[in-house]
Amino acid sequence: MNPTRLKVWKKHVWMPLAILFMGSLPATTSWASNPSDTLASLQREWAQIKYRLPEKQQVAQFETLINRAQAATSANPESADLWVWSGIIRASYAGAKGGLGALSAVKAAKADLEQAIALNGRVQDGAAYTSLGSLYYQVPGWPIGFGDDKKAETYLKKGLEYGADDIDANYFYADYLFKRKDYPRALEYVSKAEHAPKDLARPLASEGRMGEILKLKAMIQEKLH
Repeated sequence: MNPTRLKVWKKHVWMPLAILFMGSLPATTSWASNPSDTLASLQREWAQIKYRLPEKQQVAQFETLINRAQAATSANPESADLWVWSGIIRASYAGAKGGLGALSAVKAAKADLEQAIALNGRVQDGAAYTSLGSLYYQVPGWPIGFGDDKKAETYLKKGLEYGADDIDANYFYADYLFKRKDYPRALEYVSKAEHAPKDLARPLASEGRMGEILKLKAMIQEKLH
């Protein structure tokens, strides 16, 4: 799993939500018919966009990937894994886009993650719970958005129930604690993320996440000194 991280709401609206791009597949490709292959394809291309493309180029590429994810969930509506990644991709698009125009995308991401939980919230070490929790603490609250720190913590802790050693579950909980200024506990969880097992099948995603972990750890340590 690899939930996204919203960056920031620019100009008091968004706070930032996250080479070789593989290019569009031909319209005649039946890639969506095999859920496992489709999931791997979405994960690879997400990592390529997020960690290899400049932010200004990410929006258009994420739009294309959203269409592929939609086709995948339409073809495989009972696949919780695909709904998780549809939500992650939409959230990543919202983060790259920023502004009020991203709000509809982040709401769609929330709906996709809720659908994944309804089907099977345990998949991918509770990735849907972790991703949904990350949305709740990074999106502004009412009346602009649906942000809610209490709900964020509930979902993030649920993600940790299913993924106690998961790199993303620990990273996002650490980031949440950092934003709540609970620096000692944030350091505890970011250290767990740093030493969590890496996904050897997805080296680019693991490398990119580790960079984010080390950056967060440095910020936490600065606050503690």
